[in-house]
Amino acid sequence: MNIQEEIRTLKKERNALILAHYYVPGPVQEIADVVGDSFALSQKAADTDADVLVFAGVSFMGESAKILSPDKTVLLPDAEADCPMAHMATEENIRKLKKQYPDLAVVCYINSTARLKALSDVCVTSSNALKIVRALPNRNIYFIPDKNLGQYVAGQVPEKNIILNDGYCPIHHSLTPALLLEAKKAHPEAQVLMHPECPPKTLPMADYVGSTAGILAYARQSSHKEFLVATEEGVLWQLQRENPGKQFYSPTEDFCCPGMKLITLEKVRDALKNNTNPVEIEESLRLAALRPLKRMLQLAAQRKEQ
Repeated sequence: MNIQEEIRTLKKERNALILAHYYVPGPVQEIADVVGDSFALSQKAADTDADVLVFAGVSFMGESAKILSPDKTVLLPDAEADCPMAHMATEENIRKLKKQYPDLAVVCYINSTARLKALSDVCVTSSNALKIVRALPNRNIYFIPDKNLGQYVAGQVPEKNIILNDGYCPIHHSLTPALLLEAKKAHPEAQVLMHPECPPKTLPMADYVGSTAGILAYARQSSHKEFLVATEEGVLWQLQRENPGKQFYSPTEDFCCPGMKLITLEKVRDALKNNTNPVEIEESLRLAALRPLKRMLQLAAQRKEQ
C-alpha cells in the first residue's frame, strides 16, 4: 500500500476531510478533498458532516476552522507551520488607536491569529476587503496585520482614513520592481497576475491584481497563454492543472512560503493515524474571534443585496 492509499484508508476509517491550501506542495493538494484559500476552506469545514478535519496549511487556518467548527476534531499536519504576518499586530497599538479615534473600526485580515481576530471589529479576506471596508459606517479604519493589502484597499476608498499597521507577508513583500522587471525580460509575452499582498510599488506593473481565487479565475477565462504569477508558487500547481495549454512562471526561484512547505504527505498520514497536533481554543477566545468572522459574512451579504 502506497502513502496515498494509506491516507485514503485512514480518511475513510475516521470520517475525515482533508483541506489543503493553494500554497502547500502539489502532492498534498492532489490528495486533498478540497483545495482553496483559508476562509473558503474554513467555510467548507463548517458545512461538512466529517468528524475529523486535517487542515493542510499554517496554524491560523486550523484556528479559523476550529472557531467555525468547535465540535469537530481539527488536526494540523505540522504544528510548526506558521505565518509570520499572522502575528504582526499588537493589542497595545489597537488600544492606543481606539483612544485616539473614538469611531475606529479594527479590520482584521483573516490571515491572523485568533487573538488578533478577537480584538477586531470585522474580518476580511483579500477577495472581500474592499467591499467590507466600504460597507462599514466608520470613517477611521485600522487595517491589520498586512500593510500592503491595507494600502491597496486605501487607494480605492479615499473617503476613509485607513491607518496602516506595519505587518506584511515576507514572501510577497520581497517582490521589488527590479525583480519583476527581470522576470518580465525572461518572459516578455507573459501577463502579470499579482496578489495585493505584494508591495504597492509593484502593483502598477500587473495586468491583474486580485486574490488567489481571482488569479485562478482570471487565468481560466483569459485567452492569453503565458503568465507571471506574483503570489506563492504553490498556486502554480493548481493553475497548471486547470490550464494544461498555458504556461505559468514565478517571478523568482524562491517565491515560496517555508511554513506551507513543511506540509507533506507523510505528515498528513501521521496526523490521521496518531491524532497529532489537534487545534484547541479556549471557548471565550473562540467566541470573541467568531464575532468578527460573523460580521464579515453579514456585511458581505448586505452588499450583495444592495
